[in-house]
Amino acid sequence: MTDSPSAKSSRILSSVLTPALRLWLRSQVQQIDKLELQIAGGDRQLLGGYVPRVDVSAENAVYQGLHLTQIRLSGTNIRVNLRQILRGKPLQLLEVVPVVGETMITEADLNASLRSPLLSQAVSEFLVTLLRSGEADLLDAPADDLNFDQMRIQLGAGQFTLSANLISVSGTPTAIAIRTGLKVADGHQLQLDQPQWLPHAQAKRGLPLKDLDGWTIDLGDDVQLEQLAIDPEKIACQGRINVIPLPE
Repeated sequence: MTDSPSAKSSRILSSVLTPALRLWLRSQVQQIDKLELQIAGGDRQLLGGYVPRVDVSAENAVYQGLHLTQIRLSGTNIRVNLRQILRGKPLQLLEVVPVVGETMITEADLNASLRSPLLSQAVSEFLVTLLRSGEADLLDAPADDLNFDQMRIQLGAGQFTLSANLISVSGTPTAIAIRTGLKVADGHQLQLDQPQWLPHAQAKRGLPLKDLDGWTIDLGDDVQLEQLAIDPEKIACQGRINVIPLPE
């Protein structure tokens, strides 16, 4: 008895496309746990290399040093190189994939992410901007001569506190701290909301940094945030991102 065409194509989905997609997802991250994915589409679509929808959920993912506690994503209108996959080649995206979803990051994962070059450099640049602002104006040394140590983030209700030690050329540490909220602007920008310069990280009040109120972090046109919420346990966000195929 021979298999029907639908059984054969379903076998291609289960034995070829799903493992290839799972392998591709794992290749994009340094670590990922409890990866689950579900592919939706008709057999004819899938055999043509067109995947109408993929739902992905995972825990403890690490992407370019950034620790993501939980993620849930849905990608649509995905085109892949199925003919090459059938010949043993790795999966490749052939077009930009719009992805919507949500992610949750705990305070512990945020602080683990601060050890990554990507985030630590961004935070260091932000601290230099802070220290050169009109209210703080604590720096007279070139940015290249500055180093920061023991960077830490503490989450609160609708805001977070960023603290660090500024290491001088002589090696003397100076404790610095800022507390601020974050607002989403135009979908792809984050703005500081009522930032304060603190005498120490546990201080209840600080000096308002009016020059930095509304200071913008541009996430790029391929990101569209819809919601961002900060509470004492986590940061949660929802939105859309375009996944760009890498050149061969």
